[in-house]
Amino acid sequence: MAEREKDQESLRAATERWERETLARTVEKAPERKAAFATPSGLPLKRCYTPLDLAGWDYGERLGFPGEYPFTRGVQPTMYRGRLWTMRQYAGFATAAETNRRFRYLLEQGQTGLSVAFDLPTQIGYDSDDPRALGEVGKVGVAIDSLADMEALFQGIPLDRVSTSMTINATAAILLAMYVAVGERQGVPANALAGTLQNDILKEYIARGTYIFPPGPSMRLITDTLAYCAAEMPKFNAISISGYHIREAGATAVQEVAFTLGDGIAYVEAAIRAGLTVDAFASQLSFFFNAHNTFFEEIAKFRAARRLWARIMRERFRAQDPRSWMLRFHTQTAGVTLTAQQPENNAVRVALQGLAAVLGGTQSLHTNARDEALGLPTEAAALLALRTQQVLAHESGVADVVDPLGGAYFVEALTDAIEAEAAAYLEKIDAMGGMLRAIEVGYVQKEIQEAAYRQQRAVETGEQLVVGLNAYTQEEPVKIPVFRVDPAVEEEARRRLATIRAHRDTAAAERALDRLEVAARGSENLVPRILECVKSRVTVGEICHRLRAIFGEYEESVTV
Repeated sequence: MAEREKDQESLRAATERWERETLARTVEKAPERKAAFATPSGLPLKRCYTPLDLAGWDYGERLGFPGEYPFTRGVQPTMYRGRLWTMRQYAGFATAAETNRRFRYLLEQGQTGLSVAFDLPTQIGYDSDDPRALGEVGKVGVAIDSLADMEALFQGIPLDRVSTSMTINATAAILLAMYVAVGERQGVPANALAGTLQNDILKEYIARGTYIFPPGPSMRLITDTLAYCAAEMPKFNAISISGYHIREAGATAVQEVAFTLGDGIAYVEAAIRAGLTVDAFASQLSFFFNAHNTFFEEIAKFRAARRLWARIMRERFRAQDPRSWMLRFHTQTAGVTLTAQQPENNAVRVALQGLAAVLGGTQSLHTNARDEALGLPTEAAALLALRTQQVLAHESGVADVVDPLGGAYFVEALTDAIEAEAAAYLEKIDAMGGMLRAIEVGYVQKEIQEAAYRQQRAVETGEQLVVGLNAYTQEEPVKIPVFRVDPAVEEEARRRLATIRAHRDTAAAERALDRLEVAARGSENLVPRILECVKSRVTVGEICHRLRAIFGEYEESVTV
């Protein structure tokens, strides 16, 4: 210990000499660009980091080894040396058949997992022929109304050999049931299906808005899904707790970690209250994060989130299984950073963000297409985004060493700072009564709104430069092709629904809905009853209509 203190004193003296003799002369001749530097989260940045910034730092406690607690360095001992991250390009538009063609094309080009984007009516529980779906069918994702659509979506795709992520929340249990039914028709039992269900309703109340039911029934649907997957679908992640949309709404990196893990705590607590033991379901929790442009802050963010979640699960919830301590996550590059101006620049942004995700230890990755600020990705743009991942995987060398930035003074100091700031947020949320209460009173929303305002002001004043937007601009028009969804898609969906309703067993469909209603009014797990409904060709809208009559609809009422 005395030797360590002596070394630190020697380094401190050397640092002071460098600042006095070398740095001061340079700064006097050529002042730095800013009086002070900080990350977008407001964390101050020193010009140079040394071992002094990690004084008293314990390797075993703060870093450890890959695949072991606290998982700062990754959840697997070999990480990408054993298996590359899943390349999971997010796709969905128009009809199930058209999206199926895009899926098969991307798989042929080397994509290793599917990620489904659903249209807005599907996300909020309306069929394509509902008046409230007018003009939205197939626009921001694929329209899925019935089991027939789900069958068309996965036509020719063997579900026992590919994992599927579904970005769906309020209607998650219904789409999961459809996936199970499609698997059965392919001869693939539920326990062999692999994938992830987003199923994160709290972030909808916070940042996105595609909710249907009030928090109580919504949390019941989630805990029912957790219980069903724990019992029947061991390879399936029952929820993907999503910081991505929180970040897209304007949150900082610190807030993204804090509010995402806060949501995770709320789900664990709800599952325990529902009678589940923590180690029965915790290994099927997954997370979804954003990757922004601030390269080192993003890498540190992922590492801090892993370490903080491991401590929460082991110390707060007393989980015993090491798999319960692991924060496994999918990453998507930041849609909000893409610009309609000079859209070719977006390919550079995406590559930088994808690299940060890989260096941060992601388990799967979606890289955005360069044209997504203008519309849905064209096939060529989607292919370039996939090729970006493949270049990272096979040409950059970053997948050959586990946590290659581990031990870097700056990265470790920034990881510690993000963890400490996020933990402080969580303490404040606990003092308020938990995440649900913090959402109800508008605290989380206000924090995000204020951060978004600060960021927007920084861009508008030129404090934050965005290439092609407020710096290095050009007046040339956009020349890249833009994808458009054919308006005829909506009419086709209406005809398809009419055919399904005309040819199904109407009495069987009504009986299935009646049994679902009885279960919803009681305490029975709803997922098997929903599965019975979808097999009887009951539509998404019909199931949600019946549940709305029982559970009611959520109306935001925020007091700040």
